[in-house]
Amino acid sequence: MWKAPDLHHYLKLAIGFCLVYVVLKAVQLYFHRRRQVEIFKQFPGPPCHWLMGNADKFKRDGKDLDTLVNWTEKYSGAFPVWFGNFTAFLFITHPDYAKAIFAREDPKSSLSYGFLVPWIGKGLLILSGPKWFQHRRMLTPGFHYDVLKPYVKIISKCTTDMLDKWEKNITKQKTLELFQHVSLMTLDSIMKCAFSFESNCQKDSDNAYTNAVFDLSYLANLRLRHFPYHNDTLFYISPHGYRFRKACRISHDHTDKVIQQRKKSMKQENELEKIKQKRHLDFLDILLLARDENGQGLSDEDLRAEVDTFMFEGHDTTASAISWILYCMAKYPEHQQKCRKEIREILGDRQIMEWEDLSKIPYTTMCIKEGMRMYPPVPGVARSLRSPITFFDGRSVPAGTLIGLSIFGIHKNANVWENPEVYDPLRFSPENSANRHSHAFLPFAAGPRNCIGQNFAMNEIKVSVALTLNRFQLSPDLANPPKKIPQLVLKSLNGINIHIAKLK
Repeated sequence: MWKAPDLHHYLKLAIGFCLVYVVLKAVQLYFHRRRQVEIFKQFPGPPCHWLMGNADKFKRDGKDLDTLVNWTEKYSGAFPVWFGNFTAFLFITHPDYAKAIFAREDPKSSLSYGFLVPWIGKGLLILSGPKWFQHRRMLTPGFHYDVLKPYVKIISKCTTDMLDKWEKNITKQKTLELFQHVSLMTLDSIMKCAFSFESNCQKDSDNAYTNAVFDLSYLANLRLRHFPYHNDTLFYISPHGYRFRKACRISHDHTDKVIQQRKKSMKQENELEKIKQKRHLDFLDILLLARDENGQGLSDEDLRAEVDTFMFEGHDTTASAISWILYCMAKYPEHQQKCRKEIREILGDRQIMEWEDLSKIPYTTMCIKEGMRMYPPVPGVARSLRSPITFFDGRSVPAGTLIGLSIFGIHKNANVWENPEVYDPLRFSPENSANRHSHAFLPFAAGPRNCIGQNFAMNEIKVSVALTLNRFQLSPDLANPPKKIPQLVLKSLNGINIHIAKLK
């Protein structure tokens, strides 16, 4: 008579399979580590903890980036950094190494950028290969100066709204945390410039879409920094995972609604000419009109990915840049005064910037660039090598190597910049700039994968800095200096706090 196998038999089989899997995985990790150790023998680096690698040196206390700078001084411009015992990045902090990497089109590292995909999809930031090249070519017309020109007045109005709010609050509180205010302003600007969308987010910061964008930025950073959340299942079942999915739905619903409304209006005959008569041609118009060599436009999925990518890259990074630059202005009053004098000579009694003004503030522009050298809005980027590379000094690494390009480290490298901790705008005078290494200053990265929106960002930074200095005296909050933390953008653990006073 046939007898069914008992539960105990199946349990033993399951345990056996689990043990075999664990052993095979352990062997795989062992040989993977041995291979990485062999690769990085040629690159001396900081000593590793037996379990944590170098991760225990990053304490999120505002000194993590300074640790990288110290390692740069000790181990030259390229050294391995281990996150745990099995994952290592070759950190690059010298322009000669950076030049070799930025000249290529290697994909972004999924370990650093993969967590953004559920939110921003596979747009320019994430894509690689032929599809990235196709999208880059289709989107480039959206950043032509004819398209950017009308944005200056829009950014001026958004900045003025922010400054009006400061002026109302100045009687209550003279200390201001910059990032929260500037971030709302850049979000307002990007929605008006890129999508002709009136968000009203500076006056009503509690609307669902605004909160969703801020939540997504925060949660993507949180997931990146917390190793257990790297596991999709653990993150999915966590309260943070639920909050992330909810924010994604709100963001995607909003983006889809804006795209569909615009598509519907553009179906009308001669709509493009009507648009030009009513308002500026915006980024969404460019996206919808873009065609590849076969006459094909972007799919709905690609459209949403590029819109959400532009929303992320266009507000958070610029908010970081503006906030740190204004902090520098507060910290160095002699430069603040020189900038203000230059700005007032251009503006006179005007309260808004014009397109032509942007090229007439050279000293302010030098101060902006020095602020971005001291505090680069994107402190680092990561690549996964598609093919082997040999650097200028003869050292090589194979395909699959993870590269961490520390923009902050390059900007603070004492072998590249004299007295790198000193704020000196004259580094960016025409004569000094002419003699500088092409990859010593990288606030927008470099090479074929550089920031496509860098001109838009620089215009927004110039407008907001100029209008702020024209209206307010800034001074540092000496009792509460910022503590730098490297996230997807450079932020401060305790905010970026300054004192403000209304000028006559």
